[in-house]
Amino acid sequence: RDMGSMRLDEEFGGDRVLHIETDDEENEASHDNEEVDDDNDSGSDDLMTSHSPQPPFHGQHGPLDSPTWPQSYRRSMNMFTGVTPPSLSFLKGSGVLSSAYVRSQSPTPQHSLCKPLISSQSLEKEEVVPTLNPSKLSIVSSAPELPPSQQCSYIQSVLNAINALCGIGILSVPYALKEGGWCSLFLLLLFGVITFYTGTLLKKCLESSHGIETYPDIGQAAFGLLGRIFIAIALYAELYSSCIEYLIMMSDNLGAVFPNSHMEFAGIHLDSYQMCAIISTLVILPTVWLRNLSLLSIVSAGGVIALIIVVICLLWVGVINDVGFHPSGTALNIAKLPVTIGLYSFCYGSHSVFPNIYSSMKEPSRFPSVLLISFSIAFFSYLGVAVCGFLMFGENTNPQFTLNLPAKLITSKVAAWTVVVAPLTKYAITITPVAFGIEEFLPSPQLRTYGVSILIRTLLVFSTLVISLAVPYFGSVMSLIGSSLVMLVSLILPCACYIKLSKDRITRFQFAACTFVMVVGVISAVVGTYSALTSMA
Repeated sequence: RDMGSMRLDEEFGGDRVLHIETDDEENEASHDNEEVDDDNDSGSDDLMTSHSPQPPFHGQHGPLDSPTWPQSYRRSMNMFTGVTPPSLSFLKGSGVLSSAYVRSQSPTPQHSLCKPLISSQSLEKEEVVPTLNPSKLSIVSSAPELPPSQQCSYIQSVLNAINALCGIGILSVPYALKEGGWCSLFLLLLFGVITFYTGTLLKKCLESSHGIETYPDIGQAAFGLLGRIFIAIALYAELYSSCIEYLIMMSDNLGAVFPNSHMEFAGIHLDSYQMCAIISTLVILPTVWLRNLSLLSIVSAGGVIALIIVVICLLWVGVINDVGFHPSGTALNIAKLPVTIGLYSFCYGSHSVFPNIYSSMKEPSRFPSVLLISFSIAFFSYLGVAVCGFLMFGENTNPQFTLNLPAKLITSKVAAWTVVVAPLTKYAITITPVAFGIEEFLPSPQLRTYGVSILIRTLLVFSTLVISLAVPYFGSVMSLIGSSLVMLVSLILPCACYIKLSKDRITRFQFAACTFVMVVGVISAVVGTYSALTSMA
């Protein structure tokens, strides 16, 4: 055991005994607690809360007796909400997996967030978990408990939700309107209403049993270990594919700034897009080597500001620079509607973050109003940009409206560089949960090193480069993500999990609503995915 762990044993040795007591000792402690004087009600209430049994949490396949993957999910996803404020450092010496290994080599029990979600022991009784200083637990725990002082206020939660919802999808809504026609705006509203409803279903799933805090936890509660793993893979795939979109977006806009750039290397010709993709990857690479991303997390929270800048540039070009607005387009284009479905659904694909936002709130009961405000702002933002962008560029609208802005204008350059710089912070935060999930599979402690962590992240980054070079179609890739992964994560799975967890108390109306949403999700996923794949062929 390392020196840090020995020091923790010295400081909290007495507390650790509470975790490793035998059954007889715990029974004696429980009997002694019953004799505590009533004058200490306030203190004993907290203790009784720890001891009092929670509703049985068997899921659908019985209890699990070993830690379940992924254990690092909540901590890594908290970076999206600004909840976890770790110090900025490189991978060496502060890794989640190295600390997890230290924990596994010592008799120290796991932190509550890193325990198996369901254990046979927790079904019988709850352990007393002493309140310790989280900063002193960084060596022992890979996912420290969030102290109350770091929880989010109502306003912060709204901003986090808006930041999650209003993303790069706004660049493609004018193109989606062009492809689907004016009547397709009804789908933008429909998907907004449906995803808002499924967001509230996630809240109910989180409240259904004690210990559920993340989306994979919901999957495990509803469908057992396979449900947890399936949802985790879907979430990681969604994050990974978003990184591909970031790289394509950066390369497209950087190539538009330097349209005549090219390079000859070892007999290989690189055009402006390919060269900019490689440059973007090399610039991004050092940011993913950071283990704790608090600085990037704070900067990436300015995504709303970047969004506002790009929208202002669009309106400025349309109103001030005399591009003007020219009504055009069809009422409905059935043939291209599947592409529109994928693009619109991508805009609302933030359900992987919603459980973390809910768990971080000081007043979780106000979560539905957080969703209502954030979804309303997101819908009207998407609606306004879709209408203005399409009226400005008509049938020439590109999958990214920034590529339609006249290159000679300063406002166009501001918009292009804003779109290029914004992913520099979001990329690392988006790929890090995927890296953490992969590192949990490393079999031996010898592999949980600084060099291996660097290697995993580097391979992930270069794999996104290879895919972005092979499939450089921003609109088609976004439509594919929206049709397949977002439909699964944001429509189908929330309803399926809610029906499973609430089957004894769900009303007929709720069951019918969930069934309708799942049918819409499955049909849209099949049609949209097929359309996106054929467009890339």
